[in-house]
Order: sequence, then C-alpha cells, then structure tokens
Amino acid sequence: MPGSPAQAPAEPSAAARSAAAAAPWWTRWWVRVLAIFVASRVVTTVILLIFAANQGQNPWTGPKPDYFSFATIWDGLWYNIIAVSGYPSTLPTDGGHVTENAWAFMPVYPGVVNAVMFVTRLSWAPASVLVSVACGAGAALVFHRLLRRVGLSESTALFAIVLFCVAPVSPLFQVSYAESLGILLLAVALLLLVERRYGWLFPVTLVMAFTRPSGLAFALALGLHVIYRWARRGTDPFPVRERVLSVSLTVFSGLAGLAWPAIAGLVTGSWTAYTDTEFAWRAAYIGYVHLVPFAPWFQGAQWWSTVMLGIPGWVGIVALVVIVALYAVLLFSPPVRRLGPDLLFWVIAYSVYLLAVFFPQSSTFRLLLPLFPLLGVLALPRSRVYRVLMVVLFLAMQVGWIAICWGVAGADWSPP
Repeated sequence: MPGSPAQAPAEPSAAARSAAAAAPWWTRWWVRVLAIFVASRVVTTVILLIFAANQGQNPWTGPKPDYFSFATIWDGLWYNIIAVSGYPSTLPTDGGHVTENAWAFMPVYPGVVNAVMFVTRLSWAPASVLVSVACGAGAALVFHRLLRRVGLSESTALFAIVLFCVAPVSPLFQVSYAESLGILLLAVALLLLVERRYGWLFPVTLVMAFTRPSGLAFALALGLHVIYRWARRGTDPFPVRERVLSVSLTVFSGLAGLAWPAIAGLVTGSWTAYTDTEFAWRAAYIGYVHLVPFAPWFQGAQWWSTVMLGIPGWVGIVALVVIVALYAVLLFSPPVRRLGPDLLFWVIAYSVYLLAVFFPQSSTFRLLLPLFPLLGVLALPRSRVYRVLMVVLFLAMQVGWIAICWGVAGADWSPP
C-alpha cells in the first residue's frame, strides 16, 4: 500500500542531489512552500483587516480594533489569562454547575508564548501571533514532506499546501489560538509514524497531548498501526524491538491523553473538572449533561433540527446517520487510500474521537483542522480549472468563516 516504507519513493541518487543543490535557491521545495504560506497570509491579513475595520464594540475590543487586538479575541483571552495567572485551584460555579474556565485550554501554547515574550520583550498580542505564524509555516513545510513521503507527486503536494494555506479555517494560523502549534506537532508525529521512528514519537506525543486534545485519538491511530503491521508481518517484517516500541508508544499516548484531565482533577479536587469545564460551553445548547460517548452528535442533530430549523428532531438524526455513512464510505475510496495506511488510520481515529466526545456547533469547523491530510486527496486532480475553482471556493469559505465565527455581532452565539 502506498506510504509504507517498503514502497516509499526511492531516495534520490547522488547525481540528483548534486543537481538539486546546484539549482537556483528559489526553485527549492521549501522556498516554494514558504512563498505559498506568505502569500496566503497576506491575503488573509487583508481579509481580517477589512473585518476589523467594520467590527463594532464587543466584549474584547472597542470598535474598529487594530490587527493584533482583533487577532487575540475569543480563546486568545483565555490563553492570555493562563500565561499571566495560570489555572484556578477552585472551579467557578453557578447554581451548582461548573462554568467556563481556563482548564479547558492546555498549557503548552501559552507557555511557548510566554517564552517568546521573555526573549523578545514583546507583549502578549504580537508574541502570540508570531508563535502562531511561525508554527503555521513549520506545519506547511512538514505537511509537504509528509505528502512526498507517502508517494504523492511534487505538483500534488504543492497544491495541497495551497489548499492548506487558504483553507476556510486557515486564519487560525495567524491568531492567538493553539491550532498552529498543535497542527505542527501533529504533522511531525505523522511523519515520524510513517517513517516508523517510534522512539522520537514519545516526546512529540507528550507535548502534543498538552497542546490540543489529541492523545486518545493518536493512541487509537497507533493501535490501528500496530494491528496493521502485525497482520502484514509476513511480507513486511515487524521486528521485536519495533513491536515493543510501538505498543509502548500506544499505551503512552493513551496515558498522555488522560494526563490533563487527571491534573485538573488533582489541582481542583474534582475528578470531573476537565469534562465539567468542557461541558460548560455546550450548556447553552442542551443544558448541563454528563458525557455519554457518541451521544453529543445525536443531541446536536436534534437541537439544530428543532431549535434552529424548526423541523422534527428525527430529521436531523437521519441526516447525521446518512452523512456519517457517506463519510465512512469515502474514507475507504481509492483516492483516500493513496495517502497510505498511517494517514488513513489517523483520519479514522480522529473522526471517531470527534464523534465520541464533541458537540456539533460553530467550533466544529475549527476542530476539523486535524483532518488536514485529506487535503492531499483534494489536490489529486491536475486540471487547472479545478485547482483555480478550489482556491476561489476555499477563499470564499474563509471569508464566510470569519464573518460567521470570528467577527462578533452583539450577543454572538457562533464562536470559532
């Protein structure tokens, strides 16, 4: 299957490497990737500035905020609070229920921004944006290497980078959110997994689990990887050392995924501190409930159907089942299989994780970003007309996402 080390593209010959080294610097792959990233950020900056110029008074800024003020609203304030004062030892409550608080946000991103602030003497706003932009650029570079590693052509890989950089939620690469850092770490982790460098994955997996919720999903992907390698050990050797490392890594990733909720429980004295905090954000939709795996999407389907659309709840549930079934069929289609087994395992694992624990609302668009390997599939067609239309569509959807989710209109119910 494409993407396994045995079938990966052959290493370039010494002559090819010499020719590549002698080529003009502007033709090298990393220059092209960075040029795409910079150009896309210029476009997104212009879009954000237009929205900022038309932004009214809101809970975070005055009217017509400057770029950095506009880029640090929403969750950016929570990360700033964490950077300044850390996490509360007592959970805030209202009527006996835990309310929104900093425990929903993990510590690596604000910690990195704090370090940048210390070194550069920048304030929170420019430092946090700088970290996000730098990590976004790094993620684009690693994603290109990942796509080439699983066997996609240079043209396809570069167009996938274009889609990555102009994606509807790509403004996250230049605002005060942890997504850029999380996607960079995930891209590195997936590249290491494809290359079967299990030892290096331990520290990456740990940091990743304390940046964005990912440990349990990555553990599931690793488990699928181990099963796959065991099943193919007759044609693709699976040495004892790699068995021990990969199984240990799977367990380690699962424990890393549980570590943050455990830390929140130890500090606050409530073992449900993390989940109670997360549920505070969905209470406005369905009230205060306990986690039942896979129930949130059915609850959401009913809510969106009855409250927002005014139609029977069963219609939303049927629509959800149909969408999930079609998505599952697409995941096993030939174009997706071209990504190789390991990227497919991640997409499956993260999709299952989303279905198991998250409630569908406006933030779901942002939560789909870790499925970015699927952009390699969208980049496969080579038609110029198709590619131009995809870029135009993505840019239009980006404007829509900023208008609906990022811009603030009164008592806004659609957070990014």
